[in-house]
Amino acid sequence: MSEGTTTEIRKAVIPVAGLGTRFLPATKAIPKEMLPVVDRPAIEYIVQEAVRAGLADVLMVTGRGKSAIEDHFDRHFELESALEGKGDQGRAERIGFSSGIQVHFVRQGRPRGLGHAVLCARAHVGDEPFAVLLGDDMIDERDHLLEQMIAVQAERGGSVVALMEVPPEHSDRYGCAAIDPARSDGDVVAVTDLVEKPPPAEAPSNLAIIGRYLLHPRIFEALERTEPGRGGEIQLTDAMLELAHADGEGAGMTGVVFRGRRYDTGDRLDYLKAVVQLGAGHPELGPDFTAWLREYAAATTTSQERVGR
Repeated sequence: MSEGTTTEIRKAVIPVAGLGTRFLPATKAIPKEMLPVVDRPAIEYIVQEAVRAGLADVLMVTGRGKSAIEDHFDRHFELESALEGKGDQGRAERIGFSSGIQVHFVRQGRPRGLGHAVLCARAHVGDEPFAVLLGDDMIDERDHLLEQMIAVQAERGGSVVALMEVPPEHSDRYGCAAIDPARSDGDVVAVTDLVEKPPPAEAPSNLAIIGRYLLHPRIFEALERTEPGRGGEIQLTDAMLELAHADGEGAGMTGVVFRGRRYDTGDRLDYLKAVVQLGAGHPELGPDFTAWLREYAAATTTSQERVGR
């Protein structure tokens, strides 16, 4: 068991400075984090996940062209009043949900990678452990990954990273972790090494890092020492590896293997899958949408069979 602080985690950092080039031209004037998933922007799901886990102090690391995110998490009193005046209390509450959240913003300025984005949060986070949630990774609200990670960090200290099993041939798309089975317990594993996007033949395991981290504040010192890599970017993985190999307070790295529902909204195909899956489970739209999906799938299959004859 690694030594570490038992300070309660209260703050979440969400980097949102990316350009969203994979979604152009849709993201030319709209931040990718504001693209809707059913009836809410993707970033709202991420913030609500943090709040559900007890992290109501949220810092977003933004960049140029992201003002729509700040507007979304600001109060819109005129609109709320108009909806309440019409008796539409439900929608008024939905757009005013951020009233119980402290949302802060800091500019990254020059995009220099995820590690640099996390480093931009140093003044706000201070000397306490904190969570990092990537806006491209949506965890289904029925799966309480973040809550599990917080419990593991309270028990083991150090830092905690979320891991997911991936096909070995896909290891070059992720950072991958090596683990020590002797110090692991089921899906809670001791991380001994981290390799950024290794070729399949060189991957230490099929456990890939996904976008949820609980980091000890020692990460900031490690990031300060981390040299920029490819493209001039500072890799968070490199700084995390330093902590995994360190000694003393805050040292050590634990992984939580996630086996639930995750949606990669940074990929166009996975984004469409997320819309369909969350739409099918929507409390209001789900039944009608699912019925239409069945009809559409049946009609498409029939049409393909006719063409194949």
